[in-house]
Amino acid sequence: MAPDHPILPPVRLRSDAELARDALAAPLLTRAVRLARWAGPETRVGAGGELVDAQLPAAAEALGLADDEDGQAEASEAWRVAVDAGLVEIHDPEDADEYADTAGNADEGAAGDEEAVDAEGTVTVGENLALLTGGAPQDVLAVWLEGFATVFDDAAAPYIDDLDVLVGPDGEIDFEALDWDPEAEAEFLEGVLGNLYLLTVSEGGSGDGPVPLPALAASMVIPDDMGEPTDDVLEQVSDAMMRLDEQFRILEPIGLVEYQPVDEALMVEEGDHDAADAAGAGRARDGEPSAPLDEEDVSRYGMVRLTPLGLYGIRARMLDAGLAAPAVGDLAEKGADALLDGVVSYPQEAARAEIAGWLATREVPDAARDLLAAARGSEPGAPLRRLHAQQALSLVGAEAEPVVREVLDDPELGGLARVWLAERGAADIPAPPESMIFWLAVDTIAAHLDAEGELEELQDLIEGLTGRHGGFFEQAWRVDHPATADVLDAMGRLHRDKPSAKEARKAAFKARSRR
Repeated sequence: MAPDHPILPPVRLRSDAELARDALAAPLLTRAVRLARWAGPETRVGAGGELVDAQLPAAAEALGLADDEDGQAEASEAWRVAVDAGLVEIHDPEDADEYADTAGNADEGAAGDEEAVDAEGTVTVGENLALLTGGAPQDVLAVWLEGFATVFDDAAAPYIDDLDVLVGPDGEIDFEALDWDPEAEAEFLEGVLGNLYLLTVSEGGSGDGPVPLPALAASMVIPDDMGEPTDDVLEQVSDAMMRLDEQFRILEPIGLVEYQPVDEALMVEEGDHDAADAAGAGRARDGEPSAPLDEEDVSRYGMVRLTPLGLYGIRARMLDAGLAAPAVGDLAEKGADALLDGVVSYPQEAARAEIAGWLATREVPDAARDLLAAARGSEPGAPLRRLHAQQALSLVGAEAEPVVREVLDDPELGGLARVWLAERGAADIPAPPESMIFWLAVDTIAAHLDAEGELEELQDLIEGLTGRHGGFFEQAWRVDHPATADVLDAMGRLHRDKPSAKEARKAAFKARSRR
């Protein structure tokens, strides 16, 4: 998720109150809270704030995981979240007397061990614990984000059976011996989550549906311009899938994703399918096309979807990284000019939702007047801004009519105003001058060209406008609009009737000669 990433589509987030409830229900945060309430001055922690090994059985029991073979590991993970999220506070006593005063003699075996006293700290309740029960939703979400950051770091770290063998004489981890680049691994996971976010929020993307793990891995490994992936590239996809399987298992308990893991039976199966099949179903293999995998086959390779809380969390990380990651509702308190400029890059449904939210906080006449004022202009983006103003005005009621009538004689807004009035069956709509009709036609096509919508829809619009006005091109080249020549050029390229396309190109030449 590099800072030069283009603006992302807007995300529709749940309310802070709903997200806070989701955060409080996340299994890992729930366990962290339970451990924070369980801990006390007698709780022994290491120099890094971690629970000492002797405390892990009691911590696992406090979580109801005493009989679980992974109970102590899960307790250790929950404790790290409790520490990093500020649910507990670790104090490192400066001398044995302070330690004895605060920790007491809870552990008889450790009381006389000077090395243990020097290495261990004491625990008190952290300030953030109270925020989870008495704070505002934003406070709860801030605590959850701290927990998510810890889990992200855990997911980006390698799994090591014996860390001691990698610790050098200076006490630092020897990353070269580990053959692990922490920055690269974190960047890879950020990229995966960024792609998953983009797939979720993009129009025509997965939406609320799950994404197959092979497709997500392939999006990180296979270049967009690559035709048939090589065996080496497919092997990289397989490796990425296995790493992602581990990472999503770690990320799921914090509430970021819902994850269906890779079927463990696939790890031992031979000759049936492999990750390369799933990532490139239907691609040639050993010279023969592989059979497409059905939905059940693909799901065995893992399926992942972002939760609403996950969308919130990844967007928060993107914003911290300086990315433009808008959310529907961001423009609700801004002016009409910011609204019309902002929704230019929004998909249609998101733009409509943003505009509806903006209108909901304003009186109709004032909103209409502000929209019309913001729609004026002759710069390149003005036609698309007027189109969005027209779409916004379509959502307001009859209370806007007096304001709309005020601009009937405006050369830029008069055509728009007449369309609005006619759509509502208003009476006494003055006939527009011919110049205004053609100006509106050019402006409308210019707006749709800027919007980069569906080609067929644009062709239908062009042919509909030219079909309704006899001698369209003979009049259009005379239109005093900054985009006239460019619009006629586009009509010459897009009109499906060859004689009309030729007329459009001639008209574009005349328009440029007129300048």
